[in-house]
Amino acid sequence: MLLEVIVQTVDDALAAEDGGADRLEVVRELEVGGLTPSLSLVRGIQAVTSLPLRVMVRENAGFGVGPGELPILRAAVTSLQALHVDGVVMGFAQDGEIAVRDLARVLESTPGLRVTFHRAFDTLRSPLAAVEILAGLPQIDRVLTDGGTGPPIERSVRLAELGERARALGADLTVIAGSRVDDESLAVFAASGCVREAHVGRAARDGNKAGGRVSPARVRRLRQIADGTSLAPASTV
Repeated sequence: MLLEVIVQTVDDALAAEDGGADRLEVVRELEVGGLTPSLSLVRGIQAVTSLPLRVMVRENAGFGVGPGELPILRAAVTSLQALHVDGVVMGFAQDGEIAVRDLARVLESTPGLRVTFHRAFDTLRSPLAAVEILAGLPQIDRVLTDGGTGPPIERSVRLAELGERARALGADLTVIAGSRVDDESLAVFAASGCVREAHVGRAARDGNKAGGRVSPARVRRLRQIADGTSLAPASTV
């Protein structure tokens, strides 16, 4: 299983790589779910690691394009494409539906840039129908979702359903398990094979807190669980 770790600093990136991360998601202000980081931070991380980077493009704590934000978002994706990042992370939704027009407006000048549709997905009324829409948008190659409510085993079933739907459509769309991914849920997802990629934030940090630093030991532990070489401790189940 590919393990993606959220990072906010160069030190975070080094710690995540040391622990065995496969890919990094670069953000600022993790406390509100992540906002667009500075280009200087992205360049700094590129200077110290060759791990692929997905970079958050988001200007507010919601899932819409706020007043005056469109040119900022468009400038961000253009600059990030010029830095040859692996892709960007974004998602827009309104009234339980994907805001396809907003996506198109932001991405129209960067047609080759790959995109992870982030947890705006979890605000949508019909996840399976949303997969069909995303499958028709060629730049979207990943969707990040928590798999809904309930214990990890129930979420794993929903994650598997989403992946099966994408495959049935013949779409190049990978489902990533993200949000609330801890040792227990990661062990369930790895054992069930419901996803091929997992995304961790707080679970990779000191004290399991958004403001904590990425811990190589924590990432290493998650890496072992994802690889099936270590089970989650009984106390977390």
